[in-house]
Amino acid sequence: MTTAGGGGAASLAGLIDYQAGSVVSQTLLERTTGTVTLFAFDKGEGLSEHTAPFDAMVLVADGEAEIVISGKANRVSAGQMIVMPANEPHALRAVERFKMLLIMIRS
Repeated sequence: MTTAGGGGAASLAGLIDYQAGSVVSQTLLERTTGTVTLFAFDKGEGLSEHTAPFDAMVLVADGEAEIVISGKANRVSAGQMIVMPANEPHALRAVERFKMLLIMIRS
């Protein structure tokens, strides 16, 4: 679902469901200047180490994950956020079922 402009309030964690053994994503907003994407990771699922050319902010909506940035492990849980700097290697793994909002600004 790509949103075009406003609407009513919604529970962030309720916009996407977990799927056993999978990573599920839903783009909430997509513009030339950036994207907002909601992810749901089943326990143990993750993303392997990679880099991105832009800063990205992760806002945890549910559960707990370990996010490694440039070799430093960070535990994040519901209500917390972390910034993954541009061009820094990062990876993540769901310690338990985990939902996150990824905000990437292209500038």
